[in-house]
Amino acid sequence: MHSYIPIILMVSVGILLGSVFLLLHRFLGPHRPNPEKLSTYESGMPPVRSARERFSVKYYMVAVLFILFDIEVIFLYPWAVNFRTLGLFGYVEMVLFIVILLVGYLYILKKGALRWD
Repeated sequence: MHSYIPIILMVSVGILLGSVFLLLHRFLGPHRPNPEKLSTYESGMPPVRSARERFSVKYYMVAVLFILFDIEVIFLYPWAVNFRTLGLFGYVEMVLFIVILLVGYLYILKKGALRWD
């Protein structure tokens, strides 16, 4: 239990300092909002729309699918490095993995998750 004392102390000090700085900012910091400060900054250009506008679910679907397939492709690199040592078993397993990926990709194509219309 003695080995956890430094960790508990460090977390406690971090929480305490964070709380103190947040409270100090609330009471001591300047708070003078105006329309110019509250407007959306778009590289010096006047804002076209509200900053509170909702994004389409398709945007998030494409992002999640990109991350999903990108991470799954990362699994191909260790397999490619150890291809000769894995033998036929490793080859069959990777073919099965790629077939599962292909089935998932065809499914999302059929559902229209990548169509923007």
